[in-house]
Amino acid sequence: MAEVSTIGLDLAKHVFQAHGASAAGAVLFRKKLRREQVLSFFAGQPRCRVALEACASAHHWARAIGELGHEVKLIPPAYVKPFVKRQKNDAADAEAICEAAQRPTMRFVAVKSEAKQAAAVIFRARDLLVGQRTQIINALRGHLGEYGLIAPQGPSNIERLIVQVEDPTSGIPAAARACLVRLVAVLRHLQDEIAELDKAVAARAKADAAARRLMTVPGIGPLIATAIEALAPPAETFRSGRDFAAWVGLTPIQRSTGGKERLGRTSRMGERTLQRLLIFAASAVVRWAKRKGVPAGSWLGRMLARKPPMLVIVALANKNARVAWALLAKGGTYRAPAVAA
Repeated sequence: MAEVSTIGLDLAKHVFQAHGASAAGAVLFRKKLRREQVLSFFAGQPRCRVALEACASAHHWARAIGELGHEVKLIPPAYVKPFVKRQKNDAADAEAICEAAQRPTMRFVAVKSEAKQAAAVIFRARDLLVGQRTQIINALRGHLGEYGLIAPQGPSNIERLIVQVEDPTSGIPAAARACLVRLVAVLRHLQDEIAELDKAVAARAKADAAARRLMTVPGIGPLIATAIEALAPPAETFRSGRDFAAWVGLTPIQRSTGGKERLGRTSRMGERTLQRLLIFAASAVVRWAKRKGVPAGSWLGRMLARKPPMLVIVALANKNARVAWALLAKGGTYRAPAVAA
């Protein structure tokens, strides 16, 4: 009997599905596993490649199965879907995962350690709190706008509306004020929590040597530096800075055919948190450059002279991502290029 070469494991909360195949692709077994049976099952299997979809709990199971001596590979779900033959069920998914893992050109996701996953929690939590803060601010603007009370956009200007809520002579009905005061209390609590997370990020960036080197790049501060350290795979995972920028999602969609290159908008794929942070930071750099000016011979100056601002912002974010990869992969600190005379 042929020996199992690859096992595709479809993850679930309680009932898992395993699909074993030989090196030639022949099906050797299809097996349902209860959660408590998974590790004992793999402990009894010969060392082989075990493939999982990179989804919830995948890194946990990859670490646990890897400790048993197996070679564990995580595959992005989008790369598994083309191998599903017809009906959508656990057995079909496990078979598709197994077949995808056997492709010689398949791309895999690096397995994260517990420390790496823990480091990413602060950014997920911060994103959630910032989103809730935005919801509260929008609610306050909407409700107070009904009474003719408005303020300029931006979180820094919301205090003007809070003053109106807390002023008993502002003309807001008592019933509405009682509710709005609660929204203000929640908003202030969220602002305090976000400030505490920002302090934790700054402290982490100060203590990390790689983050300090990343912060030498214009447009990369403590938040982005620590986010790259926490969310990105090891630098050696990528062949070049271009591959890293594509992984972040800072490259245009290609619809090229017949030898004609057609590039569209920036892809929505990639690491969305890093993509957003890099674009926000690049946007601030471009706004400052347009207001204060830049040397005419600099890269940014040449781009601003001939390209639309939003295109320049994405290009600068892409450039910063490449520079960040170079610093992580090769060491050193950022040195600004010399401006041509």
